[in-house]
Amino acid sequence: MELTSRERGRGQPLPWELRLGLLLSVLAATLAQAPAPDVPGCSRGSCYPATGDLLVGRADRLTASSTCGLNGPQPYCIVSHLQDEKKCFLCDSRRPFSARDNPHSHRIQNVVTSFAPQRRAAWWQSENGIPAVTIQLDLEAEFHFTHLIMTFKTFRPAAMLVERSADFGRTWHVYRYFSYDCGADFPGVPLAPPRHWDDVVCESRYSEIEPSTEGEVIYRVLDPAIPIPDPYSSRIQNLLKITNLRVNLTRLHTLGDNLLDPRREIREKYYYALYELVVRGNCFCYGHASECAPAPGAPAHAEGMVHGACICKHNTRGLNCEQCQDFYRDLPWRPAEDGHSHACRKCECHGHTHSCHFDMAVYLASGNVSGACDCDPMGSQDGGRCDSHDDPALGLVSGQCRCKEHVVGTRCQQCRDGFFGLSISDRLGCRRCQCNARGTVPGSTPCDPNSGSCYCKRLVTGRGCDRCLPGHWGLSHDLLGCRPCDCDVGGALDPQCDEGTGQCHCRQHMVGRRCEQVQPGYFRPFLDHLIWEAEDTRGQVLDVVERLVTPGETPSWTGSGFVRLQEGQTLEFLVASVPKAMDYDLLLRLEPQVPEQWAELELIVQRPGPVPAHSLCGHLVPKDDRIQGTLQPHARYLIFPNPVCLEPGISYKLHLKLVRTGGSAQPETPYSGPGLLIDSLVLLPRVLVLEMFSGGDAAALERQATFERYQCHEEGLVPSKTSPSEACAPLLISLSTLIYNGALPCQCNPQGSLSSECNPHGGQCLCKPGVVGRRCDLCAPGYYGFGPTGCQACQCSHEGALSSLCEKTSGQCLCRTGAFGLRCDRCQRGQWGFPSCRPCVCNGHADECNTHTGACLGCRDHTGGEHCERCIAGFHGDPRLPYGGQCRPCPCPEGPGSQRHFATSCHQDEYSQQIVCHCRAGYTGLRCEACAPGHFGDPSRPGGRCQLCECSGNIDPMDPDACDPHTGQCLRCLHHTEGPHCAHCKPGFHGQAARQSCHRCTCNLLGTNPQQCPSPDQCHCDPSSGQCPCLPNVQGPSCDRCAPNFWNLTSGHGCQPCACHPSRARGPTCNEFTGQCHCRAGFGGRTCSECQELHWGDPGLQCHACDCDSRGIDTPQCHRFTGHCSCRPGVSGVRCDQCARGFSGIFPACHPCHACFGDWDRVVQDLAARTQRLEQRAQELQQTGVLGAFESSFWHMQEKLGIVQGIVGARNTSAASTAQLVEATEELRREIGEATEHLTQLEADLTDVQDENFNANHALSGLERDRLALNLTLRQLDQHLDLLKHSNFLGAYDSIRHAHSQSAEAERRANTSALAVPSPVSNSASARHRTEALMDAQKEDFNSKHMANQRALGKLSAHTHTLSLTDINELVCGAPGDAPCATSPCGGAGCRDEDGQPRCGGLSCNGAAATADLALGRARHTQAELQRALAEGGSILSRVAETRRQASEAQQRAQAALDKANASRGQVEQANQELQELIQSVKDFLNQEGADPDSIEMVATRVLELSIPASAEQIQHLAGAIAERVRSLADVDAILARTVGDVRRAEQLLQDARRARSWAEDEKQKAETVQAALEEAQRAQGIAQGAIRGAVADTRDTEQTLYQERMAGAERALSSAGERARQLDALLEALKLKRAGNSLAASTAEETAGSAQGRAQEAEQLLRGPLGDQYQTVKALAERKAQGVLAAQARAEQLRDEARDLLQAAQDKLQRLQELEGTYEENERALESKAAQLDGLEARMRSVLQAINLQVQIYNTCQ
Repeated sequence: MELTSRERGRGQPLPWELRLGLLLSVLAATLAQAPAPDVPGCSRGSCYPATGDLLVGRADRLTASSTCGLNGPQPYCIVSHLQDEKKCFLCDSRRPFSARDNPHSHRIQNVVTSFAPQRRAAWWQSENGIPAVTIQLDLEAEFHFTHLIMTFKTFRPAAMLVERSADFGRTWHVYRYFSYDCGADFPGVPLAPPRHWDDVVCESRYSEIEPSTEGEVIYRVLDPAIPIPDPYSSRIQNLLKITNLRVNLTRLHTLGDNLLDPRREIREKYYYALYELVVRGNCFCYGHASECAPAPGAPAHAEGMVHGACICKHNTRGLNCEQCQDFYRDLPWRPAEDGHSHACRKCECHGHTHSCHFDMAVYLASGNVSGACDCDPMGSQDGGRCDSHDDPALGLVSGQCRCKEHVVGTRCQQCRDGFFGLSISDRLGCRRCQCNARGTVPGSTPCDPNSGSCYCKRLVTGRGCDRCLPGHWGLSHDLLGCRPCDCDVGGALDPQCDEGTGQCHCRQHMVGRRCEQVQPGYFRPFLDHLIWEAEDTRGQVLDVVERLVTPGETPSWTGSGFVRLQEGQTLEFLVASVPKAMDYDLLLRLEPQVPEQWAELELIVQRPGPVPAHSLCGHLVPKDDRIQGTLQPHARYLIFPNPVCLEPGISYKLHLKLVRTGGSAQPETPYSGPGLLIDSLVLLPRVLVLEMFSGGDAAALERQATFERYQCHEEGLVPSKTSPSEACAPLLISLSTLIYNGALPCQCNPQGSLSSECNPHGGQCLCKPGVVGRRCDLCAPGYYGFGPTGCQACQCSHEGALSSLCEKTSGQCLCRTGAFGLRCDRCQRGQWGFPSCRPCVCNGHADECNTHTGACLGCRDHTGGEHCERCIAGFHGDPRLPYGGQCRPCPCPEGPGSQRHFATSCHQDEYSQQIVCHCRAGYTGLRCEACAPGHFGDPSRPGGRCQLCECSGNIDPMDPDACDPHTGQCLRCLHHTEGPHCAHCKPGFHGQAARQSCHRCTCNLLGTNPQQCPSPDQCHCDPSSGQCPCLPNVQGPSCDRCAPNFWNLTSGHGCQPCACHPSRARGPTCNEFTGQCHCRAGFGGRTCSECQELHWGDPGLQCHACDCDSRGIDTPQCHRFTGHCSCRPGVSGVRCDQCARGFSGIFPACHPCHACFGDWDRVVQDLAARTQRLEQRAQELQQTGVLGAFESSFWHMQEKLGIVQGIVGARNTSAASTAQLVEATEELRREIGEATEHLTQLEADLTDVQDENFNANHALSGLERDRLALNLTLRQLDQHLDLLKHSNFLGAYDSIRHAHSQSAEAERRANTSALAVPSPVSNSASARHRTEALMDAQKEDFNSKHMANQRALGKLSAHTHTLSLTDINELVCGAPGDAPCATSPCGGAGCRDEDGQPRCGGLSCNGAAATADLALGRARHTQAELQRALAEGGSILSRVAETRRQASEAQQRAQAALDKANASRGQVEQANQELQELIQSVKDFLNQEGADPDSIEMVATRVLELSIPASAEQIQHLAGAIAERVRSLADVDAILARTVGDVRRAEQLLQDARRARSWAEDEKQKAETVQAALEEAQRAQGIAQGAIRGAVADTRDTEQTLYQERMAGAERALSSAGERARQLDALLEALKLKRAGNSLAASTAEETAGSAQGRAQEAEQLLRGPLGDQYQTVKALAERKAQGVLAAQARAEQLRDEARDLLQAAQDKLQRLQELEGTYEENERALESKAAQLDGLEARMRSVLQAINLQVQIYNTCQ
């Protein structure tokens, strides 16, 4: 807002106050320009810097809470009070003000005074309509503030206030209030003028509405009109001191229009606008400075800027000279005064310090001379400053030293308890003792006050008592501070442990804090861990005594048993290595054979060489290695008296010799007893010599005493182990870890153990059944076949086996004579009755029989029975006879095996000697050559057979005419059935024809669809369920009841809905016959939608009782909606209590009126009707408003109509009233006629007007159409004109000429074609005539053929609809084939899944496809398992291959002999095979019926020409070669001794190879079997899928054929489809058989593979059957054949003799070969024994090598 006039003229003089202020400012500026250094004014007293505008140079520190246009252009207006006009502008303060570039910016920085031209062009302006705005100046230091000048561009504020802050904005104080209305804006504030210099008042002189522009607001801190007694007082100085200045504008001056009009345009006129702001002041220095410098962070070269950092004088310092300089504090600091500078004085400390502080108490105590304190500056605060005065509230005591936080003493000269190192540089005085409270002795100060060393507990060390002594851990608050490590003496490497956790340094595989526990997967060995079994030793022929373990008992031996040692015999134990170099006691475990047996034994240690003198065993002499021992009676073990010293890494041989033994208690008594059973030899370490027992310290002595007191050494004496006692367990663990340098790995065999972890004491693994050994790697005695499932029990027969033990690998028991089999539990082939075996009796027709019953197995020659004593079905004869009793085929009509054999058996009649056939079911006749009744077929042709007529059991099977004997079609169906197979019930019957249960349909005619009932007593129903075809909403098998919530079955159109009211009925049901719903109380009607009986009204609102007079009603129920009663004739009225019209009398005696009443009544009723029509017409006219001038007439007529209605409505009419009625009626008629005539005239006039209006509208429409047509023509002409303007006239003319020529040529050619003869038109006409003639001639033929084709097509369509893939779908996919694809769980032909793939089968389906998928899945799973097993077997085979390669060199010489023997054996077996084939050929030849004597002679000649492949000399030569090979292998021990270095890596290679080979062969056989099953399942699935695809394709082809070839080939396609369906049936049957075979193969694969090895061994023995039985067979056959051929008897006998001689020679040669083979087998067993010994030596050498390696590791880790 800006007015055009000013409040003050240009020549008006300034007020004297302002002139005085300006004069003082000039004076201050003049003084400020005087020389600065110690002017006389500063030296004589106070001095002050120059005064200036504090805003200069501080524009960035000036802020406003509201500025227009900061966020975008904002309009504002200025209003003049002299003229009614409005001027508006834009404010845009987004960028700073620039007179040339941005003149519309009005930021707060524009108010800072500048001397630029046109100063009034820039100003600050607030946002429109905001009354509360703040302007604030934030200074960087303290300043003196003198006065404020504000020059406004708009009205000055109606209310504002000025306030200050001297603490940088933390607190604010008001200087002055300004208001146009102080009482309203600032109530309670005193009004001006002030009476005292610090009064806060409100004044109004600067808040007037005028002037409207360049009005000023001036404020002076010190009013010159108020006297000031002391201008240098602290109160005056504080009043002048500011750090922040804030002007709060609180209310705008307005013209009042904003109170009535809240529009935005009104608010745009009112805002704050400020031209200039001046804040006068100077730097605040308390009179100690005359000039100031720029404060930190302030601009240094701003022109005219008043700086804020004082350049202090009088020995002061600080930003405002507010304190004394260092070492100038002998006097208190004071502001300078006029005439007195109060300069700070230097301290007099005599050179003992470089700093001092002032103490007021000392100062006052010294008589205001000096304020220095006697406090120790090292320990007191502020460099030795003391309390200046007493103040109990603040705890001040005058002269008292203020010690640092960690210092005490009157002078602050010593540290507090718990602190040390008094220092002046330490802010707290002393440092806290760095002592760990857990390790420091509790009590007084924890450390030395000078050095800071802590006082530690007994087991704690370190400067801060924060570490335990070596061998201790766990610093705590205990009395001693730490705990001993207590590391296990054996499990830990040293006695030290971790100080924090106490964890000791464990040996390998030891865990626990003390290293006293064994790591999982490892164990601590028993004392008798170093054990060597006697069964594994070397020596003379070992007599090994294996012993079975009784279930439930603990064995008293180790290993598999004992070795029987006789006097003079020696056992050699090979000790490959020991864990530690030390003395070992020799413990021999044995078992006496006689009571009180004693024995003298000698043990000799054989060392590989001399013992080095520097070794641990260097003190030994040779006699120390020969130790004598005596077994005492009743003892089961012997400890030799002297130990033996052994070292790791060296292999030793210990020779144990039984010198003599006896059964007497006196050793001198000679006795030659049975010897001793030696179990094992144990090396017991002499543990008491270990350092843990022999260290000499108290702990070692205590351990030794405990070990001896609890006899802990007994753990190693006996094989059976019990849990060690609590005292022995830790000692045993410690000494074991010392000996073996930690724990040993379990190394449980993965095949023989149940877990990879073992017992931590002793290392015994958890073995599978039948497995023993610490590592579970051996089969127990009585078990064999070590493998993944453990070992299997031998189960040797106690009747047929010599022992309960068997061979470890194959499980073969040692059989008694006559026993046979793996377990010696059966007889040999051809015998039975184990254990008393005797030959089988089979009449020469079988080779073996049941081993328990003697029944013959596999009878030959068409025989059967328990002893092959009768012919099988289809043959006749007596096979018990030796001659001529062979079984011959039954001729019925042909023999068994042919395609025309139809009898189950036959016999020869005793009298007629004719063959009598016993025909199979379905056949009849003497030779079963015809079909029986109920069957059809042609058995006379090859392959023909009789089949049962498929009539579903609904024919008489004895009736020969029941079915066609050739086609099988059923002809005489019974039990109400019909069809070619009698498989369907007749129409009108239902049930299951196959079960002879067709019953007549029982349908209710009221509820059954009448179209399905040809007659009243016969209706069609569902042939399966018997369900009748019901009408709508009818249910029941017989359609005899309505559906729920329906009724009225008798309607003949179905049942109707009950329609019961949803809320007024008790439910939706109703009576089935009446439809009456069950109503709730208060409701009635059939649907309960009305009031209850004898009531009327709206049931939703209210029901009323029927108020009827019972004397005049014909029914008690009144009208349900109106309540009108139903009156009897002659009665009327709402209640039926009056006589009706036309009746007279007194109710209820009402009598009909006279007959004339009827005539008058008709007239009156006619008049009433006409009157009602007129009234209705009048009402219509009244509603349409067409009354106009006729309104009075209509009202008059209406009154008369009312009179007429009254007369007519009267019950009793008199003659007068009737005459009045007639008169009124005539008058009404006249008036109505007049009105009608008038209305007719008006209607005619209205019609004429309407016609004229229509004609005018029609003419107007025509004109409008003409106008539109003209406009369109005009536009088209314009377009043509434009086209002509831009077109080429010549080109258009040429185009027209060319088109004309083409048209003429076309006309000529058309005329030529039409008129010339011949022409295309004439030719077309003639062709058309010929075509029409042909069509007429062929029309009838075509129509007849077409009709015939239509009929054939209809038949084909009907037949096609009867065809269904339902059965195929159900068989293949497994679900009913008629179910739609969407609901069928198993799919079918044409069904597809969500991905569009064919869907057939599923999890719950039992079709061929699902079964094949299941078989395929199982086969694939089995294949995966077998592949995994094969992969494992492959890895094992690779290891076996490596093992074989390593062992090949050791077996090279033995292999040569084996190859030679195998070659000889092969030749023998080949000869044996050829001989067997020859004998079989002879047998076959002799069994033939057509063999003549010449042929027999030729065969005999050829047999005699054959010879054994080798002569006796050759066989003898071969036996000699084999013996030579065997003798060359006699020195096996020497060979093994030479190859001991090569075979060290073998590790039981031969036994592992055999097990792996056996297992691999089993797995391979399983794999092959399951692979075959898998392939068969895949083939079956492929066939099934092919069948499905074929069925779908056939269906598709059939449909396509029906559509594409309607006229030809339909029957052929149909027959093809039927043939394909039969093929599918056949394929389906094949699939079923294959699926069954696959399932059987898959289920028996594993069983077959498991028994493969046993069957192979049995087969090998069975193939070696004796030739004597074969010879007997040949002999019997030859004798029988000789009986049949009398002419060749002599030649046959001669052949028999020659054959006997030949067979005898062959038997002799084979016997010699068998003897040679036995010799070879003995040699092979010897080789295997040597190989076993080799394996034992290899195992011992490996154990010795392992022990050596262990000792090497121990020595390498020794310190």
